[in-house]
Amino acid sequence: MSASTPAADQPTVDQVDATNGKRVLLAKPRGYCAGVDRAVVTVEKALETYGPPVYVRKEIVHNRHVVDSLRERGAIFVDEADEVPEGALVVFSAHGVSPAVHEQASERNLRTIDATCPLVTKVHQEAKRFAREDYDILLIGHEGHEEVEGTAGEAPEHIQLVDGPEDVDKVSVRDPSKVIWLSQTTLSVDETMDRVDQLRERFPALQSPPSDDICYATQNRQVAVKAMAAECDLVLVVGSQNSSNSKRLVEVALQAGSKASHLIDFAKEIDEEWLTDVVTVGVTSGASVPDILVMDVLAWLAERGWAEVQEVTTANEKIAFALPRELRRDLPKTGS
Repeated sequence: MSASTPAADQPTVDQVDATNGKRVLLAKPRGYCAGVDRAVVTVEKALETYGPPVYVRKEIVHNRHVVDSLRERGAIFVDEADEVPEGALVVFSAHGVSPAVHEQASERNLRTIDATCPLVTKVHQEAKRFAREDYDILLIGHEGHEEVEGTAGEAPEHIQLVDGPEDVDKVSVRDPSKVIWLSQTTLSVDETMDRVDQLRERFPALQSPPSDDICYATQNRQVAVKAMAAECDLVLVVGSQNSSNSKRLVEVALQAGSKASHLIDFAKEIDEEWLTDVVTVGVTSGASVPDILVMDVLAWLAERGWAEVQEVTTANEKIAFALPRELRRDLPKTGS
């Protein structure tokens, strides 16, 4: 199944009827991707099926509202598996974990549900495959990000992290003919390819992964922002500060021509001074953001005169992922 399809009669911003007054351009796709939806529902179903507490290693997804809501329902978020009582249930977040974390959970006899996004799992499988084939693997991503830590942990002796341009010159490989790049799934497509181009100048034989590592949802949300940014005086991106894909949307909006762009968790964080001399406001949200937060932003803007909302659609997403098998086998017991 295709992850997304171009929208029928896809409108460009030029085709959207503009008025002389204030307007909002609302990006589509935006918000929850299939991997985030799967991860959040996993915790919700685990709480319903097994009862609280349900422990979750790291934030299930990078969104304050989602994490706080699940915490209120009985989820307990921990940094490491050794904080979970022996024998208890722990859910691994959508960002994935390294083999060492699985081993730690096993040593503590923890019951585990792995909510890793299947697209992240694909990158893990690629890392293991190319390590077996004795490649040097250049992982493009942000140091300290949970996804990067999980992927690097699959083959630490083969993987070197390339974060910024300054890291390109630090890379050392054993055989320039056996080098491949992989990437964190939530990066900006443009940023990733810039880094690949820099690496290829040093290693002309650098190979690309067999399929694009950048998540379809990350790409789609960036394309939607690019389609409207040049018409916007301001782009508001709903998302949390620790959300890589949300932060990238701010960068993409500015690079694509928006005069200003800000990342906010909630409508109440909007500074009214940002709206000075603004006619067109673009609104979008990161892949871990429930749409209710976007609706709150639209209501906040409507109260201040930006009541006209025009949706700019660049793709229709159709992909969905099954819940983790460890959870699915117990769902019939509850009639789910």
